Amino acid sequence: MQLETAKGHDVETVAQVLAGDAAAFGLLVERHSRQIFAVAFRITGNQDDADEVVQETFLRAYRSLARFEQRSNFSTWLYRIGMNCAINHIRKRPSGTAVQISEQPEPGESEVQLQSNAADPEQLAFSGQVKERVAIAMKQLNKTERAAFVMRHLENRSIEEIADMLGINANAAKNRIFRAVQKMRQHLEPLVTSR
Repeated sequence: MQLETAKGHDVETVAQVLAGDAAAFGLLVERHSRQIFAVAFRITGNQDDADEVVQETFLRAYRSLARFEQRSNFSTWLYRIGMNCAINHIRKRPSGTAVQISEQPEPGESEVQLQSNAADPEQLAFSGQVKERVAIAMKQLNKTERAAFVMRHLENRSIEEIADMLGINANAAKNRIFRAVQKMRQHLEPLVTSR
C-alpha cells in the first residue's frame, strides 16, 4: 500500500515538473536521494564519489524526464540511471586506480548492535577482522566485478538487469559475479578455517 502511494505521488510530481513546475523536482530528489546515494556508495566505495553520482543521476533524470514513461515506476527508472552513473564513474577511473573504500559504514545505515552480554572481546575482534578482510577483498575486485557483485548480492538484482546495466550478456554477468564471489571467499577463508 505504501509503495503504491509513493508511486502515485511520484507520478503526480513528475506531471507537475513536466507542466513547468521545476521546483517540484526537489520533492523527487528528497524522496529518492537516499536510495541513489546508497547504491552509489556501494559501487564507488566512498562518500565523495557517491555524492557526485547522486548529483549526476538527478541531473540526467531532470534532463530526461520527458522520456520517462509514466506507466513504469519512477524509482526503478531513477535507480537504473543512478546505477549507470555509478558504473560510468568507476569506469572513468584509470585502470590502476584503487578503489578507496571508506572504513565507515554507509552513511545512514545503522550497524548491527550486539548485546553487551553476547559480545565478548574475541567476537568483537573477529568481527573487526571480517570487516577488514571484506574491505580488502572489495578493493581487489575490478570495476565490473565490483558492480556486478554489489548489484547481485547487495541490491538483489537479476542477472538480466545486471547484464543490461553493465552492457554485457547474461553469461558474462554470471562470470563477473562468480569471479567476485571467488575473490571474496579467498580473502575470507583464512578467518573461517581459523575458527
